Amino acid sequence: MPDLPAVRGWLAAWAVHLRVGDGVVLALALACCVGSALVLWQGGRPDKAIVKAGGQVFAEVDLSAPRIVEVPGPLGTTRIEVQPGRARVASDPGPRQYCVRQGWLASAGAVAICAPNQVSLTLSGRRADYDSLNY
Repeated sequence: MPDLPAVRGWLAAWAVHLRVGDGVVLALALACCVGSALVLWQGGRPDKAIVKAGGQVFAEVDLSAPRIVEVPGPLGTTRIEVQPGRARVASDPGPRQYCVRQGWLASAGAVAICAPNQVSLTLSGRRADYDSLNY
Protein backbone atom coordinates (compact mmCIF):
# COMPACT_ATOMS: atom_id res chain seq x y z
CA MET A 1 0.00 0.00 0.00
CA PRO A 2 1.43 3.43 -0.92
CA ASP A 3 2.55 5.83 1.77
CA LEU A 4 -0.36 8.31 2.17
CA PRO A 5 1.71 11.39 3.13
CA ALA A 6 3.93 10.81 0.08
CA VAL A 7 0.89 10.53 -2.22
CA ARG A 8 -0.63 13.69 -0.73
CA GLY A 9 2.63 15.54 -1.27
CA TRP A 10 2.78 14.38 -4.89
CA LEU A 11 -0.83 15.47 -5.50
CA ALA A 12 -0.19 18.85 -3.86
CA ALA A 13 2.80 19.41 -6.14
CA TRP A 14 0.62 18.77 -9.22
CA ALA A 15 -2.33 20.80 -7.90
CA VAL A 16 -0.19 23.95 -8.00
CA HIS A 17 0.00 23.68 -11.79
CA LEU A 18 -3.75 23.13 -12.41
CA ARG A 19 -6.05 25.99 -13.37
CA VAL A 20 -9.85 26.30 -13.40
CA GLY A 21 -9.97 25.56 -17.13
CA ASP A 22 -8.11 22.27 -16.53
CA GLY A 23 -10.85 21.16 -14.13
CA VAL A 24 -13.52 22.06 -16.69
CA VAL A 25 -11.75 20.07 -19.41
CA LEU A 26 -11.40 17.06 -17.09
CA ALA A 27 -15.09 17.26 -16.12
CA LEU A 28 -16.16 17.47 -19.79
CA ALA A 29 -13.94 14.51 -20.70
CA LEU A 30 -15.42 12.43 -17.88
CA ALA A 31 -18.97 13.39 -18.92
CA CYS A 32 -18.18 12.46 -22.53
CA CYS A 33 -16.84 9.04 -21.49
CA VAL A 34 -19.85 8.28 -19.28
CA GLY A 35 -22.30 9.48 -21.95
CA SER A 36 -20.60 7.38 -24.64
CA ALA A 37 -20.72 4.27 -22.46
CA LEU A 38 -24.43 4.72 -21.77
CA VAL A 39 -25.36 5.37 -25.41
CA LEU A 40 -23.00 3.13 -27.38
CA TRP A 41 -22.55 0.05 -25.19
CA GLN A 42 -26.14 -0.94 -24.70
CA GLY A 43 -27.63 -3.74 -26.72
CA GLY A 44 -30.85 -3.32 -28.59
CA ARG A 45 -34.14 -4.12 -26.93
CA PRO A 46 -35.32 -7.65 -27.71
CA ASP A 47 -38.71 -8.24 -29.36
CA LYS A 48 -38.98 -12.01 -29.13
CA ALA A 49 -37.32 -15.15 -27.83
CA ILE A 50 -36.47 -17.92 -30.26
CA VAL A 51 -36.34 -21.38 -28.68
CA LYS A 52 -34.68 -24.20 -30.63
CA ALA A 53 -34.67 -27.92 -29.90
CA GLY A 54 -32.40 -30.24 -31.86
CA GLY A 55 -31.43 -27.40 -34.22
CA GLN A 56 -35.04 -26.74 -35.25
CA VAL A 57 -37.16 -23.78 -34.15
CA PHE A 58 -39.46 -25.04 -31.39
CA ALA A 59 -41.16 -21.74 -30.52
CA GLU A 60 -40.98 -17.99 -31.12
CA VAL A 61 -42.26 -16.22 -28.03
CA ASP A 62 -43.20 -12.54 -27.78
CA LEU A 63 -41.48 -10.85 -24.83
CA SER A 64 -44.44 -8.66 -23.89
CA ALA A 65 -46.16 -11.04 -21.45
CA PRO A 66 -44.99 -13.60 -18.85
CA ARG A 67 -44.93 -17.17 -20.05
CA ILE A 68 -43.33 -20.57 -19.36
CA VAL A 69 -42.14 -22.72 -22.29
CA GLU A 70 -41.30 -26.37 -21.70
CA VAL A 71 -39.01 -27.82 -24.37
CA PRO A 72 -38.44 -31.58 -24.71
CA GLY A 73 -34.91 -32.77 -25.33
CA PRO A 74 -32.93 -36.03 -25.28
CA LEU A 75 -32.19 -35.72 -21.54
CA GLY A 76 -35.59 -34.43 -20.44
CA THR A 77 -37.54 -31.18 -20.34
CA THR A 78 -35.90 -27.74 -20.34
CA ARG A 79 -38.05 -25.02 -18.77
CA ILE A 80 -37.72 -21.48 -20.17
CA GLU A 81 -39.23 -18.54 -18.31
CA VAL A 82 -40.24 -15.36 -20.15
CA GLN A 83 -40.93 -12.01 -18.48
CA PRO A 84 -41.58 -8.67 -20.22
CA GLY A 85 -38.35 -7.74 -22.02
CA ARG A 86 -36.27 -10.69 -20.79
CA ALA A 87 -36.03 -14.48 -20.72
CA ARG A 88 -33.99 -17.19 -19.01
CA VAL A 89 -33.51 -20.94 -18.81
CA ALA A 90 -35.12 -21.69 -15.45
CA SER A 91 -34.25 -25.40 -15.32
CA ASP A 92 -32.45 -27.94 -17.47
CA PRO A 93 -31.65 -31.65 -16.97
CA GLY A 94 -28.05 -31.14 -18.18
CA PRO A 95 -25.25 -32.05 -15.75
CA ARG A 96 -23.42 -28.70 -15.47
CA GLN A 97 -26.30 -26.19 -15.67
CA TYR A 98 -24.31 -23.60 -17.66
CA CYS A 99 -27.39 -22.28 -19.45
CA VAL A 100 -29.29 -21.94 -16.16
CA ARG A 101 -26.37 -20.08 -14.54
CA GLN A 102 -26.42 -17.46 -17.30
CA GLY A 103 -29.49 -15.96 -15.68
CA TRP A 104 -31.76 -13.44 -17.34
CA LEU A 105 -31.03 -12.49 -20.94
CA ALA A 106 -32.18 -8.95 -21.68
CA SER A 107 -30.45 -7.67 -24.83
CA ALA A 108 -30.97 -8.56 -28.47
CA GLY A 109 -28.50 -11.16 -29.67
CA ALA A 110 -28.03 -12.77 -26.25
CA VAL A 111 -27.92 -16.58 -26.30
CA ALA A 112 -28.16 -19.39 -23.75
CA ILE A 113 -27.24 -22.87 -25.02
CA CYS A 114 -28.04 -26.09 -23.17
CA ALA A 115 -25.74 -28.30 -25.28
CA PRO A 116 -26.32 -31.70 -23.63
CA ASN A 117 -30.10 -31.36 -24.05
CA GLN A 118 -29.80 -29.72 -27.51
CA VAL A 119 -31.89 -26.69 -26.52
CA SER A 120 -31.04 -23.03 -27.12
CA LEU A 121 -32.63 -19.70 -26.26
CA THR A 122 -31.91 -16.59 -28.38
CA LEU A 123 -33.29 -13.09 -27.96
CA SER A 124 -34.03 -11.32 -31.22
CA GLY A 125 -34.58 -7.64 -31.89
CA ARG A 126 -34.18 -4.94 -34.48
CA ARG A 127 -30.67 -4.05 -33.33
CA ALA A 128 -28.38 -6.79 -32.00
CA ASP A 129 -25.49 -6.29 -29.59
CA TYR A 130 -22.38 -7.45 -31.49
CA ASP A 131 -18.94 -8.28 -30.19
CA SER A 132 -15.75 -9.66 -31.74
CA LEU A 133 -17.13 -13.21 -31.69
CA ASN A 134 -20.20 -12.24 -33.72
CA TYR A 135 -18.28 -10.07 -36.17
